[in-house]
Amino acid sequence: MTSQLMPGDQSTILITAGPTREAIDPVRYLTNRSSGKMGYALASTAAEQGHRVILISGPTQLDVPDRVDYIPVETAEEMYQAVEHHIGKANIAIFAAAVADYRPAVVPEQKIKKSAESMTIELVRNPDVLGSVRNTFGYKGILVGFAAETENVETNAREKLTSKGCDLVVANDVSRKDIGFDVNENEILLVFPNTTETPPKDSKQHLAHVILDHALELAAVGNTD
Repeated sequence: MTSQLMPGDQSTILITAGPTREAIDPVRYLTNRSSGKMGYALASTAAEQGHRVILISGPTQLDVPDRVDYIPVETAEEMYQAVEHHIGKANIAIFAAAVADYRPAVVPEQKIKKSAESMTIELVRNPDVLGSVRNTFGYKGILVGFAAETENVETNAREKLTSKGCDLVVANDVSRKDIGFDVNENEILLVFPNTTETPPKDSKQHLAHVILDHALELAAVGNTD
C-alpha cells in the first residue's frame, strides 16, 4: 500500500497503545508501567481531526476515545495478530504501545502455590510487532515508532529508526519520574532519518498534536514523491 494522502485530506491511522500482559499462571502476569495515555491522546486527537482511527490497545484504565475503531488485546501475540490483520487499511501507523519482549515459556493451568524459597521462570521471545511491519507485513505507509529508554536515548532511538524501517521515532527517557510512564506530561525527541527535533516538555495531549502533525506531513510529502 502506498500513501494516498494529500495536504488537508483525511487519513486512516492505526495506533497501538498501552502495555501487554503475559500470563504467569491463571491469576498472575508480567506487564510494564505504561498507562496508554500517549497512545490514547494520539487516537483522540486524530479522531477529533476527522481521521479514521484504528486503536489497538492493551489493558488500560482509560476511557476509549469517541469515534475510533477500538480493538482490545492483552498479549503481545494478540497485538501482533491484530496489527497484521488491520495494518493494510492504514496509510499512517503509530506504534505507541509498550509491548512485552518476553513471555513465560509455560503457563500452568492452576495457580502456582508458594513452596520453595525461590522460583525460576523461563521466558521466551515474543513476536516483534513493530519490526514485522515492513519486512513481514509489507507495509509501505508512514511508520512511526516509540522508544522508551533509560539511557542513550537518541542513540537507541536512531538505531530503532533504522532497524525497524521507521520514518520517525518518538523517544523519551522513562527513568525520569516527571515524564513518560503513567503521568500526564512528556518530554520527547523526534528522531527523523536526517535530523532530531526537541519539542519543549508539554502535556501528552498537546504533544499528540505535534506528533500527528509530523506524521501527516510525512504522508503528504510521500504522496508527492
